[in-house]
Amino acid sequence: MQVSVAIITRDAAPQLDRCLASLGFAAEVVVLDQGSTDDTAAVCARHGAALHQGAWQGFGPTKQAVTGLCGRDWVLNIDSDEEVTPELAAAIAALPDEPAEAAFTVNRLSRFLGRWIRHGGWHPEHVVRLFDRRRGGFDDKPVHEAVRCEGAVGRLPGILRHHTYETMEQYIAKLNRYTSLAAEELHARGTRTTPWSAALRAQAAFWRMWLLRAGFLDGGQGLVLALSSAFYVLSKYVKLWRLGRT
Repeated sequence: MQVSVAIITRDAAPQLDRCLASLGFAAEVVVLDQGSTDDTAAVCARHGAALHQGAWQGFGPTKQAVTGLCGRDWVLNIDSDEEVTPELAAAIAALPDEPAEAAFTVNRLSRFLGRWIRHGGWHPEHVVRLFDRRRGGFDDKPVHEAVRCEGAVGRLPGILRHHTYETMEQYIAKLNRYTSLAAEELHARGTRTTPWSAALRAQAAFWRMWLLRAGFLDGGQGLVLALSSAFYVLSKYVKLWRLGRT
């Protein structure tokens, strides 16, 4: 199968370098950048990736925009902090030119504070990433976007490694941005909440992740992740409550 790899990025040159190095199976790699000031251009040139510039429109619309820049019908969308393992690359390369499926999921394994997280609802995590753009594409959600397609969805072997949060600074920076986007989306849909509801949702998120989904098996990182995820939920719904009061 001839596959285009589509990536959106901004100021993530070291992560992008690792990502591009894992894409030797691709027929082309297309990167849509949102005004990076680091070495993104040099990294793309070194790996032979086509670099384009475009405005940030939210995750869903921006990922759909980079999909439109691809020259192949089958598109693998990955983030700059992700890495395709050799097993996953081989599985993609072995696909027929025109499979019956409209899309395929991959199993993503994420890293948090120096540990690969295998519990707490983070793994296994099967997400649609390889799809026929003639039969599908990204929705318009500004955050927590997803591929929507018409047809059957298959599952690929192998792992997509996600080098997500090596430091708390990275987590906190993304938390503030993502919770604002999520709160704005909920507000636009007419959802309203209270501080009490926000606090109860946060507590439920912790116990669900740490106890019910066995996050405690990931040790100290699992505990910190469950607490951090609870704070994510608290932040999102407190921001939503504040939006409802304006």
